[in-house]
Amino acid sequence: MDFLDLFTLVVPQSRRTERESRKSPRGEYVDFVHAPFWSNLATMTALTRRRDPDARQEAWRIFYGDVHVGTIGIRSGNPTGGDQWSWHCGFYPGSNPGDASDGTAPNFDVARAAFESAWSVFLSKRTEADFLEYRRHRASTAWKYAMWDAGCKLPTQTADGRARCFCGAEIGIADMDQHIYAAHMEANAA
Repeated sequence: MDFLDLFTLVVPQSRRTERESRKSPRGEYVDFVHAPFWSNLATMTALTRRRDPDARQEAWRIFYGDVHVGTIGIRSGNPTGGDQWSWHCGFYPGSNPGDASDGTAPNFDVARAAFESAWSVFLSKRTEADFLEYRRHRASTAWKYAMWDAGCKLPTQTADGRARCFCGAEIGIADMDQHIYAAHMEANAA
């Protein structure tokens, strides 16, 4: 089955103001959500999905803005008698481990509907600080691997607690996080 690479999922009913479906240039239907101009930017952010390039079976990563919030995909190694699709809703860090939910479904449409229902519950418990915590963790992890790829040591790996970042800045353990957030975190994610 061929899906759009970027497909807008429906915002939870409580945050919806007007909904319409339109045909994309490829002839597939896409849901659009229109909010009044006075709405908070966070309520205007729609869920999007992108095909997972690393998955062996058909799988879709679900994003809320730039945050990966879930997955819908075909279950691998599953007998034909059971549900063929699974979904997972949640992200960490930025939420409590028990807040995430998942399930199975017989087809993509049922999995998508179940994900949307779980997402509305999950999103109602999130604050902007939760998304910022996730983004900061993602930036710190990317920075750590970029340091190692460049052959640099982290400040925590030196005796004096000081190191030179791959960007050339001198950093220490105490100011490492601030440096990452200021110099290496995407501007639109901060």
